[in-house]
Amino acid sequence: MRAIDRAWIDCGVSPFFGRAQLAAAGLAGSSKRDAMAGLLFALSTLFLLCFLHPFVTYPVSLLLIRLCRGRSRIHPLSVAQGESIAVCFCAFNEEGIIEAKMQNLLELRRRLPSLEILAYVDAATDRTAELLRLHAPEIKLHVSSQRHGKTYGMNLLVDMSEAPIVVFTDANVMLDSAALTNLLHYFADPSVGCVCGHLIYTNPTESAMAATGSLYWRLEEKIKQLETDTGSAMGADGSIFAIRRHLHRQAPDDIIDDMYVSLSILCDGYRVVRAPDVTAYERALTAPSDEFRRKIRIACQAFNVHRLLWTRLRRLDALSLYKYLSHKLLRWLSMCNLVLAAACLVAGLIAAGLVPLALSLAVLGVIILCHGKRSRLGLMSYLWSIVLALTATSVGVWLSLRGEKFQTWASASTIRR
Repeated sequence: MRAIDRAWIDCGVSPFFGRAQLAAAGLAGSSKRDAMAGLLFALSTLFLLCFLHPFVTYPVSLLLIRLCRGRSRIHPLSVAQGESIAVCFCAFNEEGIIEAKMQNLLELRRRLPSLEILAYVDAATDRTAELLRLHAPEIKLHVSSQRHGKTYGMNLLVDMSEAPIVVFTDANVMLDSAALTNLLHYFADPSVGCVCGHLIYTNPTESAMAATGSLYWRLEEKIKQLETDTGSAMGADGSIFAIRRHLHRQAPDDIIDDMYVSLSILCDGYRVVRAPDVTAYERALTAPSDEFRRKIRIACQAFNVHRLLWTRLRRLDALSLYKYLSHKLLRWLSMCNLVLAAACLVAGLIAAGLVPLALSLAVLGVIILCHGKRSRLGLMSYLWSIVLALTATSVGVWLSLRGEKFQTWASASTIRR
């Protein structure tokens, strides 16, 4: 008799019963491992769906809503062509582009003689202020001796303006010749409080980063159009948007003004709409380091706006709240959801006893990222650009939660040519 059987008899338990207990314990352990693996796979799927929702299922849901409810159209009650418009922009070190910006705005004034042009220079260290002073009789110019940031400058310019419609734009953005005349049509509808323009990146083929940024922005524009078709878009972009001046709420100097102002107007009960015929042009960033820093700054500022306005935003109607959570909040958490999906998948494979497969997938992911970082063009480089942008957004959100703030900005040389 084997020693293990003798031990069971010495303990007063039959060998058969002992083996049955061991088998039962093994089955119980296997059942627990299977349950754990199933839970981890379910969590991985959930996090993956949360990652995909802002980019895939959310636009599809808006398409279905538009199909069921029809388009929310602009209903002009009067002809707004007689309205005057003010264009405001802030500049830091923009001497390479500022003259082209001024010529662009002066050409627009020839089409709209009542156009106000207002510029704020945020203590530039180059010739930006000097070049703008050459146009002093034609514009309202404020040159600061200290750096205060773009939001401070925009608040100041709105106070200086007299026109009922105020357009916000960036120093490196050029407006189409018909942009402002087309803009007035939308404000003929009294329910419209903010109009977002249509931005086109002019250099999508210069680098993988520029191509990825351009592709992302085309998706963003389509989503904003779907949001407009179903009610309101979720905020404006600072490159080109306009508001009714009396609806302007001054944002704190360390808060990004475009998102704060446009969402405040939405919370006040007015529509924020996209205007596909109000066109502007801008160069996309081509250097990954520039884009990484820009994404961190914008994400931190945007999440600070979320924290500041959430008490008002959560009182929006159900559809608008769904749009906001899908378009903004879940998108800010995209990288977090993707990492959690991958971690749960690998842990689930390990729990299921598929350790070699789990390690292989982890190693494959690292190899793809390393190859994408070293590549200049191709699918891998695009994937790396996407991961970089999502990571920068997560870093920005984390900095916001830590209480960090960005008030001033630096001009990226790759988009100032």
